[in-house]
Amino acid sequence: MSADATNPAAPGPVVPAAPRRRTRPRLDLRRLGRAALLGPAARDRLPDAIGHMAEAHRAHFPDADLEPLRRAYVLAESSHRGQMRKSGEPYITHPLAVTLILAELGAETTTLTASLLHDTVEDTDVTLDQVGEQFGAEVRYLVDGVTKLEKVDYGAAAEPETFRKMLVATGNDVRVMSIKLADRLHNMRTLGVMRPEKQARIAKVTRDVLIPLAERLGVQALKTELEDLVFAILRPEEYERTRELIAENAGRPDDPLSEVAEQVRGVLRDADITAEVLVRPRHSVSVHRVARKRGRLRGSDFGRLLVLVNEDADCYGVLGELHTCMTPVVSEFKDFIAVPKFNLYQSLHTAVAREDGQVVEVLIRTHQMHKVAEAGVVALGNPYAPPSDEQAAGDGERADPTRPGWLSRLLDWQQAAPDTDTFWSTLRQDLAQDREITVFRPDGGSLGLPEGATCVDAAYAQYGEDAHACIGARVNGRLATLSTVLGDGDTVQLLMGQDPASGPSREWLDHARTPGARIAIQRWLTTHPTAVDPPEADEQARTTVPDTADGPGAGPRGGRPGTAGAVVVDRPQATVRLAGCCTPVPPDRVAAFAVRGGVVTVHRVECAAVERMKSAGRAEIGVRWGETTECRVTLLAESFGRPHLLADLTEAIALEGVEIVSATVAPPAQQRVHHTYTLQLPDAARLPALMRAMRNVPGVYDVSRAQPQPQSQPPGF
Repeated sequence: MSADATNPAAPGPVVPAAPRRRTRPRLDLRRLGRAALLGPAARDRLPDAIGHMAEAHRAHFPDADLEPLRRAYVLAESSHRGQMRKSGEPYITHPLAVTLILAELGAETTTLTASLLHDTVEDTDVTLDQVGEQFGAEVRYLVDGVTKLEKVDYGAAAEPETFRKMLVATGNDVRVMSIKLADRLHNMRTLGVMRPEKQARIAKVTRDVLIPLAERLGVQALKTELEDLVFAILRPEEYERTRELIAENAGRPDDPLSEVAEQVRGVLRDADITAEVLVRPRHSVSVHRVARKRGRLRGSDFGRLLVLVNEDADCYGVLGELHTCMTPVVSEFKDFIAVPKFNLYQSLHTAVAREDGQVVEVLIRTHQMHKVAEAGVVALGNPYAPPSDEQAAGDGERADPTRPGWLSRLLDWQQAAPDTDTFWSTLRQDLAQDREITVFRPDGGSLGLPEGATCVDAAYAQYGEDAHACIGARVNGRLATLSTVLGDGDTVQLLMGQDPASGPSREWLDHARTPGARIAIQRWLTTHPTAVDPPEADEQARTTVPDTADGPGAGPRGGRPGTAGAVVVDRPQATVRLAGCCTPVPPDRVAAFAVRGGVVTVHRVECAAVERMKSAGRAEIGVRWGETTECRVTLLAESFGRPHLLADLTEAIALEGVEIVSATVAPPAQQRVHHTYTLQLPDAARLPALMRAMRNVPGVYDVSRAQPQPQSQPPGF
């Protein structure tokens, strides 16, 4: 990349290269800076980086053919000859540094070859055709993709469309993004002599776009160093204070992390479990976050323990021994082996407590899991090579290293987004999410969602655009609205409607947190501009059908005195009304009372009005159900909002041969709609079948008899 650069200004001193170990707790990328490049050679000579690269590459690929790297270096060096960085160094030091970073992460030969050549097409006379002729179509594709990335001006007005085109051009092969991230890391290391305002601009873009990308691609080794470099530029005072805290802790005679590490080694040795136990220091940003969260830091807050084993089963064996022989903090346990994160990360997380109250976090993983945790997609090898047995046996995301889950979804978003601004805004929202939850389906499957996700997000994550027909959910067995925020470990059953014309409402956008959900909803709304929003439909349906009888509690028209259709009271000349507060129907147990005007009202015995009548001294009148089976009843229906719901409900009622006396639909609240129907049944025996028919209408989740409502005074006063 031809960005301006100067002498390295990375935080902390340059650490001399240490002898390689087969497994290390953290890849120390800072040592691959200028000192490692120049090595023992004099400053006026080009650095001999092929030796460093070969050593790093052969550590991961002992049988690798180094000839493509030699030829790529010769072409890159000759093409960039005469070009200088602002630091005064030959420009070739930049592609060499980028390639060394990737070699340490375990990138395969093709990626390293493209990395050496990644600036030749943009900054020299070398053409893509020449690259293809000398190194093949694969290297040509990668160099072309990185060249397109170089043209992205993240601060320009055309940023969204440029970024979207970049994804289309490079998203099918994550190696392009891997080279881009290593390129940005080296440029961030060498940002020191730029103007402060330019440093801040580049650091902000790195923070907002590239660090989240590194997180989602699982390249933690790049992400953590980029975070520290950005922290040093944007918040220098807090960075220096954090460095002081780290230095003070390093100078203490006692180290609780080392003490617990030795204790863990003893526990595992006694259990005959082969494992490597390492103290993993936190980087500066991590220490800063812990300090803000906990206030005063203790020795155990400056790092975590990392336990590396050979097999997956050994991870759980280690966990069992630690929880048996030490004091576990059970609330800290998380199993990312059974349920990997979206970026392929796998580990067991737990914590143990010391006698002095300090809590030590412990990460347990295999050596292969550790490699992927540090290097992410870079560690997955050549995406065009046949998958290894381990990859073939894994889940769909890990079996295709060119398309880890998040990137695959990202490409789907850009294709589905109705416009560039929608895609960009949803992407930025997703990149801002740094925590993930796992929810489970009833069939045992799982969904990875960002923290704060709702049932709307779960629906689109599981069903894609078919989620337009979702009408509700059950969360942990209980009915829930689509706006319900999900928690880690929840079980979600999504309820799907059968109406092919149904679609999402604009209200759903208020509850969608994931880009996939937001883009799908916006796309549907854009293509259905005349569709009636479910809340609007419910508002339009808010109506009261005029009561055709004598009153809200009247019996059938034409009833004789002393009766109300099917009910007979022991007062022959009285006008009898069935109480509207509880709408009794045969064979309900009923009670009758005389009220003003000689009217007798009939209530269900459990109605609250009955007790008030008795307390007020009202005389109870004998009442019984007569031979007539016709009756009136008030039913309450609860549903999720959707178009055509009222029409479907009234059709279901009509098909049962029931007359609607009055109907009221309340405005929707929390995506739930409450309906109240007063109905005239030709036969009370039909009531159970009617209620079943109403419940079977898609979107309706409950139908019940109206419950008596408390009143300030007995009816009739």
